[in-house]
Amino acid sequence: MIVDNRQTGMDLPEEPIRRITAPLERFMHVEAASGIVLLLVAVAALILANSAWAGEFLAFWKTELGFRVGAVEVRHSLKHWINDGLMAIFFFVIGLEVKRELVIGELRDPRRAALPILAALGGMLAPAGIYLLLQAGEPAARGWGIPMATDIAFVVGCMAILGSRVPPGLRVMVLSLAIADDIGAILVIAIGYTESLDLTALALAFVGLIVIFVLSRLGVRSLLVYTVVGVLVWFGFHESGVHATIAGVLLGLMTPTREYVGQGLFGQILGRASDVFHGGGWDLESQRAMKVARFRQLARETISPVEYLEGILHPWVGFLIMPVFALANAGVTVELADFADPVALAVAAGLIIGKPLGIVALSFIAVRLGIARLPERVGWAAVTGGGILAGIGFTMALFIADLALVGDTLESAKIGILGASAVAAFIGMALLSRVLPKTGTS
Repeated sequence: MIVDNRQTGMDLPEEPIRRITAPLERFMHVEAASGIVLLLVAVAALILANSAWAGEFLAFWKTELGFRVGAVEVRHSLKHWINDGLMAIFFFVIGLEVKRELVIGELRDPRRAALPILAALGGMLAPAGIYLLLQAGEPAARGWGIPMATDIAFVVGCMAILGSRVPPGLRVMVLSLAIADDIGAILVIAIGYTESLDLTALALAFVGLIVIFVLSRLGVRSLLVYTVVGVLVWFGFHESGVHATIAGVLLGLMTPTREYVGQGLFGQILGRASDVFHGGGWDLESQRAMKVARFRQLARETISPVEYLEGILHPWVGFLIMPVFALANAGVTVELADFADPVALAVAAGLIIGKPLGIVALSFIAVRLGIARLPERVGWAAVTGGGILAGIGFTMALFIADLALVGDTLESAKIGILGASAVAAFIGMALLSRVLPKTGTS
């Protein structure tokens, strides 16, 4: 007799591999959908910036907002709060993703991690080198980090359009490459775009990180406590001169990947709770509200803090924070002549030419030397297509551009980013649609 587990309410035992693949699948579903939203918002920002309402639209992001506590006053533009405040949450989620990949994902195994890590390294060095070659001796040379970054949401969205034709190995490779790329972008922001340091504020930030470490070791579980200390860490970095979003990354990397309550233990607790509920003693129990709250907390702690926070925050980041960032930063006045600007061309060359060149070159060297191997059902044409898609820089590229450049050079860099990302998406999808097998064929 075959038992339908859906009817009995019983689930089959979870396979160990699902602990790795399930978060990855959820991640890619959110990224694919949020990539579409991000595209629509970016187009809307461009339209508004080139419409009759351009002046009001661009002036809106310069609105001053702040607060004052005693002698301490913090006041910045709305765009600054988005780029330094909201984006700290975006970087916190990146930190969570990186921690997950390093501990239980593709990057935990040195041999399996070798290909995406080396590909990401090539995909950072080649674009930066091309940009510097074209901007050597110019003030805009400071923007060398702009073409180094890959936008995960857009890349995953493009692969989602191709559907099941994209081999799982290519999806995992490109996603792991993009996450390794994020690590490089974080280091670029921390090292390359920190001009001056306030050591007192930096010390405050590191004291906050130490407090979080100690609280974790003591077994403190309250998200509210960690949030309060995390805000203080963010404020310390913000005032120190190191970009405040680095606080988000460090906090994400410090988040535990191990669940606090094992499934076996929780099953025993539920068994005891069931005895109370069905044994007639529930009506006689005291402090029932506290007990329910405790059961709810125990249920939450059967999954790791990394998985819990990523699941809660990832949709907010994908569907709110990144679109708001795009709305505030992608609005740029565009004229056809602007695409011929040297800064725009340097950014475009880095993303369209440098990205795939560096990714394919170092991947080929790694495979030839036996350091790594290509994923199953993935050939060099598919790797090239994935490398071209990695030239979609958008979110991180815009972020770094805002740190590196000002005035007309910043506007030119944005035009280069937007134009190159569109070209990379079109060419990458066209190549993959040609070289990947049709659905249903081997």
